Amino acid sequence: MGLNVIVGLLADIGDDEEAETFRAHFAIARELLAGAGAERWDEPDLDEEDVADYEMSGYGGLHALRRLAVHLERNASLPEPLDAVGDATDDPLLAESYDACPRTPAGPFDHLVHHSDCEGYYVPVDFAPVLFDERLPGALLGSSVRLLAEARGVAAALGLPEDLDPDSEEVTGACDAEASEGEVWRRYGVESRECLQLIRAAKHSMATGAAIAFC
Repeated sequence: MGLNVIVGLLADIGDDEEAETFRAHFAIARELLAGAGAERWDEPDLDEEDVADYEMSGYGGLHALRRLAVHLERNASLPEPLDAVGDATDDPLLAESYDACPRTPAGPFDHLVHHSDCEGYYVPVDFAPVLFDERLPGALLGSSVRLLAEARGVAAALGLPEDLDPDSEEVTGACDAEASEGEVWRRYGVESRECLQLIRAAKHSMATGAAIAFC
């Protein structure tokens, strides 16, 4: 199964009933933001050409990226590439992070790590602790602003240039290759592509004012 990250979801939906469901979710998000003392946010009416869809490398790729984040937080270093140790969800530090609740104050990668891997939203408002409400898909609401900063933090540790095209042969080739010499990011090809896609999505969310939706 695939994972897509969409910015401008409402402009991409032709079904009125489905659109009302998402509007109800966004109303809950506004409640949570108000309760947290964050600035007000409303999903804008975007034109279809402003909608952006970012295809991720499946759920496993997102977990692999989160694995890097939790190791950077705990050990201030990158773990061994997954091709040497197996599946990301088998990593004890990542499993421990998933079992924990979002913290107050927020940790350095909470918005990246504490979010559903298949549904839910990030909104372009800066707030610190991840917000929780069971009425929302995935129950957790993240900040696009924080997501961008946190993804950039992982990119810096990887030595990953932010302007790389995640769909370029250079990046997709690193995803398919085994750990190799050269730049650090090439040893973490899948994680690097996921990181670039989230950076692009967060930047577009902040530029348009629209939420990021995991679908």
